[in-house]
Amino acid sequence: MFNKKINIWYSSSILISLIVAVPILTVFLSFFENTSNYQEILKNTFLIEYIFNSGVLLIGVLFLTFIIGTGTAYIVSFYKFPGVNFFKWALILSFAVPPYIYAYSLVAFFENYGTAFTILKALFGEGNYNKSIPKFDGMFGAILSISFSLFGYVYILTRASFFYQSQNLIEIGRNLGFSKIKSLFSIILPSARPAIIAGLSLVAMETLSDFGAVSFFGINTLTTGIYDSWIAFDDLAFANQLSFYLLIFILALFILENYSRKKAKYHVPMKGGFKKKEKLNLKGINSFLAFIACFIVFFLSFIFPLSQMFYWTIIFPDNFYNLNIFELLFNTIYLVVISSLVLIIFSFISNYGNRISNSRFLNLLTTFSVSGYAIPGVILAVAFITFIAWFDNNVISYFDFNSIKKFFIGSILGLVIVYFIRFYSLACNGIKSGYEKINKSIDESAYLIGYSKMKTFLNIHVSYLRNSVLLVSILVSLEIIRELPITLILRPFNFETFATTAYIYASEDLLEAAAVPSLFLIIIASFFILLTSKYILRENNE
Repeated sequence: MFNKKINIWYSSSILISLIVAVPILTVFLSFFENTSNYQEILKNTFLIEYIFNSGVLLIGVLFLTFIIGTGTAYIVSFYKFPGVNFFKWALILSFAVPPYIYAYSLVAFFENYGTAFTILKALFGEGNYNKSIPKFDGMFGAILSISFSLFGYVYILTRASFFYQSQNLIEIGRNLGFSKIKSLFSIILPSARPAIIAGLSLVAMETLSDFGAVSFFGINTLTTGIYDSWIAFDDLAFANQLSFYLLIFILALFILENYSRKKAKYHVPMKGGFKKKEKLNLKGINSFLAFIACFIVFFLSFIFPLSQMFYWTIIFPDNFYNLNIFELLFNTIYLVVISSLVLIIFSFISNYGNRISNSRFLNLLTTFSVSGYAIPGVILAVAFITFIAWFDNNVISYFDFNSIKKFFIGSILGLVIVYFIRFYSLACNGIKSGYEKINKSIDESAYLIGYSKMKTFLNIHVSYLRNSVLLVSILVSLEIIRELPITLILRPFNFETFATTAYIYASEDLLEAAAVPSLFLIIIASFFILLTSKYILRENNE
């Protein structure tokens, strides 16, 4: 009986990991399939452009997020000035604004006769202001939009690293005669290098997977090529081949990250060697400059897009009344609740299976399966459709059963499954971090008093992991609310969320109408971010 119970948990964990791994394997296997004539046309025209644009976009975003993320993290970590405690958490509100919504705001403000024109006209009267207003579109607009939306990854991780740096390091620099600038570049930044690289890696993966911003600006990248191959040209095989190229990009990033940290030996000193940083109290012009620097970033990353969406909602109230807010809210929350429950339940099962089996194979398979978060949503959506089509044509039809495509493609079930694959890493690792704090002696004690594996799981583990579950739920909810390509490709007919509605209006050049769903998306996402901030900005020693 004992072995039977272990096998159930073990088998369930393996099955969960295999489900997540299937789309990744599908992309690799589909690379060698025959495609339509569209492949030859694209190879001779746009393929190089797709790869080149993806590379330029990546380099531009990495450079800008590094400057903004490390710069703000350094200021709030090493200095005291008015508003510093506010900026510590306010800067992460940039996550509430997806790149595609930032893109809408950028164009809306600076376009001909846009918001900037209206402000100048109100202040100075009639005039030909359009000539003087800069235009942020194309590649530059996409880089700005993605950077101000994603720099938070670098900010959070770098700030955490700065927090645990010992004052001893800074004092060593002073003793060597280092200036503040030299200490920054010779001691502080090198010590935080692993965190900076980790943050930039997350930014890179999100940049390569971006669809909304680049499609809005009309930039041909690998992501837009994948979407067009499937939606516009109905060439699923070539969509998978483009996905393969994008996966090569992702793999190269992982290799570069590991190589860059290969010889790095950074660690947090033990208590005896650790000395809490002494923050420098800025005064006068320096205090003002620090405040202005943080405020500009906060304003540009959050207040600016929020204000633009709010402005249009106010001056075009018909767009608010014509939109079925309650239906969009219900659909968004419905997806969040269902997907979060599925992710948490299966993450529990997977982690508990690993815990009681101690299987190296299962641990390896789980590690592989959590890589789904690194795979762009558009790739996962196309890979899922590919697998379902193959399974339907080769397995279901062989047994002369009815087609199963309608149950998985263009359905809530299919949407939830791909959400599960995409965000399984967040949920699984979140639950795992909580499990690592539960000593296995607690399990053994429970068995001694007659608890079964199931009773131990329900009565002890679930209770212990309450905070981990809450954090995972918030993080997953935030990701689902912002997610665009998966929802666009796999949603049922006439099933819209705030994200898809905003994109549809924007793609039809109806930016004023896109303002209302965009505003609601920002507000809801901000709520979840504020709930999460106490976890991701936790400072036990402050």
